[in-house]
Amino acid sequence: MKVKRRKMEEVETIEEICRSTLQESQEQKLEESAKIDACTHPGSFGNMCILCGQRLEEESGVTFGYIHKGLRLQNDEIVRLRSTDMKSLLHHKKLCLVLDLDHTLLNSTQLVHMTSEEEYLRTQAASPLDVSDGNLFMLETMHMMTKLRPYVRSFLREARNMFELYIYTMGDRPYALAMAKLLDPKREYFGDRIISRDDGTVKHQKGLDVVLGQESAVLILDDTENAWTKHKDNLILMERYHFFRSSCQQFGFNCKSLSELKSDESEVEGALATVLNVLKQVHSMFFDESGDDPINRDVTQVLKTLRKEVLKGCKIVFSRVFPTKYQAENHHLWKMAENLGATCVTELDPSVTHVVSTDVGTEKSRWAQKEKKLLVHPRWIEASNYMWQKQSEELFSINQVKNQ
Repeated sequence: MKVKRRKMEEVETIEEICRSTLQESQEQKLEESAKIDACTHPGSFGNMCILCGQRLEEESGVTFGYIHKGLRLQNDEIVRLRSTDMKSLLHHKKLCLVLDLDHTLLNSTQLVHMTSEEEYLRTQAASPLDVSDGNLFMLETMHMMTKLRPYVRSFLREARNMFELYIYTMGDRPYALAMAKLLDPKREYFGDRIISRDDGTVKHQKGLDVVLGQESAVLILDDTENAWTKHKDNLILMERYHFFRSSCQQFGFNCKSLSELKSDESEVEGALATVLNVLKQVHSMFFDESGDDPINRDVTQVLKTLRKEVLKGCKIVFSRVFPTKYQAENHHLWKMAENLGATCVTELDPSVTHVVSTDVGTEKSRWAQKEKKLLVHPRWIEASNYMWQKQSEELFSINQVKNQ
């Protein structure tokens, strides 16, 4: 009887354990189900949530395929990541810098487009297998030749100490990766932050929506203003680098290219050396400000302040620069001059310092010569804009520019 009772007690105990285990299992499943139901699904790979693993019916959010193929992030998660990234960057006294490739950091041409005067370049190209020191490369698999802009390696080496660097090109992804390998063979500068046209959200446009940097801490270097219609305040416009003949022809210049002239931009006085000095000033002004927390500052305001110093004190009248009946205030040169700190007016008066014209024979041009005012070609404004410094008026006299 005692043995029988003991066996019955063991059976009851086992049944109780099973019931308890089953109950715990059901409760655990309910908890997991509740967690899944409560998950906000901050992002996804394909059609699965990156947090809870639940299969999602619809794809939504912004694609960040350059970080990981198939990755999509929701707006709240993007905001969270940008905020976290911003704090980390500011802690290390860094900002973000988005760099265009073509005509900004380098110039490429298809081999079939090379002229007879450029054929000598084939023998001067470095091997793509050893890119650490070269600046001219023939990528035969892509049927292309690429020339790095003078000073670009020094530029990247110094810029990375102040900025987290991105590449953003309107070229396709294979091209973007090939160019990144030439510029950054050891992956010291860009990491996976290489954005191509395949990653953009709007066709033929670039946007900061796919950049994991806070807009108030991002600067952009690009030769094309129209590519950044929503972010012009973040843009530093670069003078285009035309090394190959095909590049000149692409933009309507009927002249010999730098390659045909066997010449190149200056290392120390060229576009990249100039813009590096600007970036150093912006970085210094941003972080040297006293008072408010750096996280509340906006780099675009620093950029505006610095740009306003270029033509400060200049009062400009334009003569025969704009089409007849054109609203002068809407012309890009008028806006450019004002952004550089100049005052633009339509009528002459003794306080005018510069007359900008393409013709020495206009009434306003003759007035400038008579009154000993500065008479310059419109390129004077453009050059000052690119160089971030008021250029010598003597170098931009109307006759001198026309004879160039």
